[in-house]
Amino acid sequence: MCGVVGIAAHQPVNQMLYDALTMLQHRGQDAAGIATLQNGRFFLRKDNGMVRDVFMTRHMMRLVGSIGIGHVRYPTAGTSSSAEAQPFYSNTPYGVMLAHNGNLTNADKVAKQLYQEDRRHLNTDSDSEVLLNVVAHELMAVNKTQLSADDIFTAVSGVYKRVEGAYGVVALITGHGLLAFRDPNGIRPLIYGKRDLAEGKVEYMVASESVALTGAGFEIIDNVKPGEAIFIDLDNNLHKKQCTEAKEYTPCIFEYVYFARPDSIMDNISVYKSRLRMGETLASKIETEWGKQHDIDVVIPIPDTSRTSALELAMALNVKYREGFTKNRYIGRTFIMPGQQQRKKSVRQKLSAVPLEFKDKNVLLVDDSIVRGTTCQEIIQMARDAGAKKVFFASAAPPVTYPNVYGIDMPARTELIASGHTVEEVRGIIGADRLIFQDLSDLIEAVQDTKHSRVEGFDCAVFNGKYITGNIDEAYLDNLQQQRNDIAKSGNKNKGIENTGDAPVDMTGIED
Repeated sequence: MCGVVGIAAHQPVNQMLYDALTMLQHRGQDAAGIATLQNGRFFLRKDNGMVRDVFMTRHMMRLVGSIGIGHVRYPTAGTSSSAEAQPFYSNTPYGVMLAHNGNLTNADKVAKQLYQEDRRHLNTDSDSEVLLNVVAHELMAVNKTQLSADDIFTAVSGVYKRVEGAYGVVALITGHGLLAFRDPNGIRPLIYGKRDLAEGKVEYMVASESVALTGAGFEIIDNVKPGEAIFIDLDNNLHKKQCTEAKEYTPCIFEYVYFARPDSIMDNISVYKSRLRMGETLASKIETEWGKQHDIDVVIPIPDTSRTSALELAMALNVKYREGFTKNRYIGRTFIMPGQQQRKKSVRQKLSAVPLEFKDKNVLLVDDSIVRGTTCQEIIQMARDAGAKKVFFASAAPPVTYPNVYGIDMPARTELIASGHTVEEVRGIIGADRLIFQDLSDLIEAVQDTKHSRVEGFDCAVFNGKYITGNIDEAYLDNLQQQRNDIAKSGNKNKGIENTGDAPVDMTGIED
């Protein structure tokens, strides 16, 4: 999962982009990048690390211009090399910078076409570089010195015909402006807004989540619709067009379960309210399956994502809610980390138990989901070490039994603890006294908001194996498993140009 942002303003955007990326930091902690545009020149800084570590004062001073894009990344496709940090750059035609959230499911096929038919060179394994080159090729096919908004939309229509999968994209085109577009199913999120200035001037921002906009004082206009593109020219005029036929409007349901910030509004659905309802439906299932005499003394969330659901669950069960774990906020999300030993180590570094809340109590631990089981297994043992009599475990999401192919780095199917195991078998593996999962139908009901949203359904492939784009077969999943399993990741080497210092990624300007 990644986060993207683009801003077209009437003032320097470097600080605004930086602030927006900090608001989106939860979407990726592996790498960060900002590109700005001024007088036909790009200015770029990107590298591995958190936003605060990648951008120093000297870098920010070089990022001049009133229009720019930014990106935070963790690796799904490709490697974690700094050579694959985004945005990516192509010097022809015009000069294009692009950043991408999602995953192209036909990236290998398109990469071969780019090389064999379009004579375009790819320097990394990233599907984002594939997407950049498709955009560049389609812009070149328009064959004009100066492009109108309609010309750019024509190029985007060509992109839609070639690429498959999930994507939320922002791009800068030298001499033209800021482009953003979204996949035809709306799997990956993208939202835009404006800020009115004096003398009738308007500034625009597009980002993965609404919090980036509202945190900077922008008023939300709308979500970028599935298959829609928006373009903001250098005079800050906004143009939009449906560039391909929209398919079923089905955003990724895991955004609401785990990835998005609770204060975000995604496709007009409140993430916070969705998680409240997840707690309500899970409480109802506990009472149905375990009975009203459920033997739970206290409900404790595994911070941070599960807090909202756990609080509502405790209220519905009329049980005490307590914060039993203290979190070290300098450790990243654990299921993103490659290597089983590293994940186990990081759990103990990330969380510590408050013995007072566990000693001699029957504790219900609530987490947003169970993926590998590594985290919850360690946490359950921590609860026992802190003196809990019994440890029950509840997942606000159903069992994750299939890998994600649309931009979330969920592991190979063989590494998913619920794949091939019954609930009782999973309970035994993680060491809980009781285990309960949310039902998929209840999860969908909790997230669905027919009053405010035009969403028709959700991509629930990680739970039911039904991939919305319809182009995923067993051969694809087998190949994905070879790429994503821990053994493959531990030996994955970058094929692109490795960053050995500031030069490749901290540019004082790229002449168009």
